[in-house]
Amino acid sequence: MYGDEIKNIRKAQGATQSQVSKATGIPQNTISWIELDKGIPNIQQCVQLADYYGVSLDELIGRDKK
Repeated sequence: MYGDEIKNIRKAQGATQSQVSKATGIPQNTISWIELDKGIPNIQQCVQLADYYGVSLDELIGRDKK
C-alpha cells in the first residue's frame, strides 16, 4: 500500500529506521511494520513522518510525485 513509498523516501534521504524513530518518537518496530505494509499508519504517524521528511502527506503516500 503505502509502505514502499514511505521506505523509498526514507532511503532517498539516507536515514535509517532507528534515526527516524529517534527523531519522530515512532517506535522503530512500528516504522518497520509500516514499511512492510503490515498495517496502515495512523494520521498522527503520517504527519510526523511527513514533517520529518519535509514532504506533504500526498507525497508521503505516493500521490504527488514530482
